[in-house]
Amino acid sequence: MEKEVEVNNILRILKETKKALLESDSQKLKELSNQTIHSASILQDTDSISIAILIYSLSKIIEKKDRFKIKNWNSFLQKINSYLSLAEKALKEDRIDKLTLYLEQTRKTITSISNIKPLIQDVIRKASINKASKIYEHGISMEQTANILGITQWELSEYAGQTNIAEVPLNKTQDVKQRAKMAMEFFS
Repeated sequence: MEKEVEVNNILRILKETKKALLESDSQKLKELSNQTIHSASILQDTDSISIAILIYSLSKIIEKKDRFKIKNWNSFLQKINSYLSLAEKALKEDRIDKLTLYLEQTRKTITSISNIKPLIQDVIRKASINKASKIYEHGISMEQTANILGITQWELSEYAGQTNIAEVPLNKTQDVKQRAKMAMEFFS
């Protein structure tokens, strides 16, 4: 049941991503990417993580599209949206092999922008590290998160150290008085 709910969530996210791309709404794309991280943390599958990274990368590309000066922007968006539509269809049909293929094609399309290839690759790398930190926030171990995303634990720990991950309520430890109170309530 939980997997079905998450699949429907991913389908919704893919649909909303296509719309946000056409509207050049980078903020909406970031929100959608963060929503995908929740699914990725629950399912711990590489496709959900890939979707989160791709969406976040697209948000960054839209933010910097004037600086990047991407040739044939509309054609680029159309190609991305067509792969996302195919990914949706594959997910609906429970064809995970096809889903993975279409996500890979989306990534290749993004990284194939020849005049800015090194910049795009850097955006995707940073997106991977950013999303890894979000997965880590959800309680997945640093080692497992780094392995899933193909980054080093060092990269993840360095990024996590620069953020407020330790301040996320789930990651905060309670002081001695709070722990003693909880123990007393538990045993009474």
